[in-house]
Amino acid sequence: MSSSTFPTRPTRRSVLLGSFGGAAALLLTACGSSGSSSGAASTDGQAAASTRQGPYQGDPLGRTFDKPAVTLTDTDGKPFDLVAGTRGKAMLLYFGYTHCPDVCPTTMGDIAVAVSKLPKDQQSKIDVVFVSTDPARDTPAEIRTWLAAFNPSFIGLTGDIQTIITAAKSVGVYVAAPVKGQEPVHGAQTLAFSPTDDKAHVLYTSGTTTAVFEHDLPLLIKGVAA
Repeated sequence: MSSSTFPTRPTRRSVLLGSFGGAAALLLTACGSSGSSSGAASTDGQAAASTRQGPYQGDPLGRTFDKPAVTLTDTDGKPFDLVAGTRGKAMLLYFGYTHCPDVCPTTMGDIAVAVSKLPKDQQSKIDVVFVSTDPARDTPAEIRTWLAAFNPSFIGLTGDIQTIITAAKSVGVYVAAPVKGQEPVHGAQTLAFSPTDDKAHVLYTSGTTTAVFEHDLPLLIKGVAA
């Protein structure tokens, strides 16, 4: 399979994400898979070491990504323009679903702990955005209740699944339309957008620890270059 071509329906165990503009492809664990806590493994033995250069402990992207130009529905049931609503702020973007048994709650929990350790003035300078990949089940109220267990300030969005798939694809994240009787499949990475240019410069794979987020979030908020 070409690194730039996605399968029609990947297995539930993993998703192979194409190259980030020349960076090595990453094997991303899908929610619900066994071994999800092990995180993502590079298909190139030297890729992880070569990408972790600079001030961030996350993986600097080989190319930048603009925020998805999409309007979805927030947890108040109102339209939310993702670009306009987060402009000029640091942002972490994650695609997942509230019924996920492992990766999604672990990722949100690790981010929530890291955010809670920031000084109060810095906490208001970062948006954490969770976009549902199972909108048929994830109602705005369901997402709000789920996110509130991590941090009430986290932004939850839902909408038409094809719109969500397109938005995810624009930032290199694979999202598959849910199939009845199966757990939704999606890339398990978190993208970090800088407040200086509203572009994603850093990637966090499944299994990224709270300590990594604690180290990187102050840098991201300050707009430190990757």
